[in-house]
Formats: sequence, C-alpha cells, structure tokens
Amino acid sequence: MRIVLIDDEYLARKELRALLGDFPDAEIVGEASHCAEALPLLKRTRPDLIFLDIEMPGGTGFDLLAQLTEPRPRVIFVTAYDAHALRAFEVNALDYLLKPIVPRRLAAAYRRAASPAPIEEKSKTPPPLPILGEDDQVLLRDEKHCVFVPVNLIRLLEGNGNHTRLVCEQREIEVYRTLVSFEERLPKSIFLRANRAQLVNRLFIKKVDPWFSGSLKAILTDGTEVEFSRRQAQLFRERMEL
Repeated sequence: MRIVLIDDEYLARKELRALLGDFPDAEIVGEASHCAEALPLLKRTRPDLIFLDIEMPGGTGFDLLAQLTEPRPRVIFVTAYDAHALRAFEVNALDYLLKPIVPRRLAAAYRRAASPAPIEEKSKTPPPLPILGEDDQVLLRDEKHCVFVPVNLIRLLEGNGNHTRLVCEQREIEVYRTLVSFEERLPKSIFLRANRAQLVNRLFIKKVDPWFSGSLKAILTDGTEVEFSRRQAQLFRERMEL
C-alpha cells in the first residue's frame, strides 16, 4: 500500500507516520505540506492511498482532489474539523478521521483502504455496512446540520416510524432513519433493545427496578425512565446478571 501524507502541520504528519508504522504493508512514499507541493508529488509517486488534510495554505484538500485525474488514489481525510464531513463523502472519500487520531479508527479506515475495490455489478446486492465500534463516531444529519457524535455518548434512541430521535450527552437530534437501521449498526456490547420503540446505552443505566408483569424499569443517569418489555427484560437479566 503506497501512501502519501498531505498536511500543513509537520507534527500531524509525524504522528500519522508513526501510527502507520503498525501496518507492515504500509509504505509512505512521500509527504507534502500544501496543494502546490502535493500535486507533482502525486503525479510522480502514483500512490494507492492519500491521507489528506482540508484546511491548508494555498488551497483546500477539495481543491487538490479537483485537480487529480482518474484513476484517483483512495482518500482518507484527516482534519481537526467536522464541518466538512458531508462534502468529504460526496467526493467519495473512504473515511473521515478527526484529530487527534484514535488508533482504532485509523486501523478500521486502513483495513478498508487495503481491501480490494469491489467489482460493480448492477444485479449484486451491496454488502451490509460494518458494525460500529464503541470508540467510533457516527455521522448524523437532520434537516439543517451534519454532525459527528461519538457512539458511546448516545444515551437513548427512540423510533417513530421512519424517524429516530437520538439523545446524546449535549444534544438531541432527529434523523430520517428507522430505529432498526441504527440497531443493525450500533455495537451490541453497549446498546440494548428496551422495547419496540427504544434502544438504550447500558453505560447510562443507573439502576433497574422490577416493574409490572415481569418487565423492568431502568433509570438513566439523567433521570430518564425507560421500560423494558417482559421479553427484553428477560434478555437483559440473562445478559447482565451474574
């Protein structure tokens, strides 16, 4: 895997170089600190993958991508800002890593970059999206905003038809996605189905009390009460009790 690092901060490139040292097949063939320097470097080295900053002197990472011809190397954005996330995925970025880089997130992004590009077949069903890890971040978009939220800070999810309301540490956001679609991707190590309409993060459960007809009532750290149905209460006991 031939790699080029493009970032105007030397220390950021140094840190990324050190982290990529954990991958034996990663070969860093060049570094650049701005777009004018990066363009001839990319033409000369023809890397498989570039780690690309966005805010740089003399032009953004998006400006650089617009000047590249196909076939273009795979791109992983590495930036301190989450404001450009939606645009990054619109230009088919492989991933979007926020500084400071979490090694686990880098490893997941690198594995995707190192995997062979899928052969497009119109009749082939697309592969399922990977399950998120506890240390990952999820990109959420409502009618006005697009934000990154750490998975482990999502306290509660409440479904209402095709919409889901996510209650996080410092915000609430409603998105046009079903609760089931979130359940399929969120890590089952911390997210529990409470009833037909709610998923709860067990890290935020303060205590659990017996409730009617074999159900349970969970009290979250912020005082929110969540009722586990009898079926889900049984699964909760089997999973959480000694």
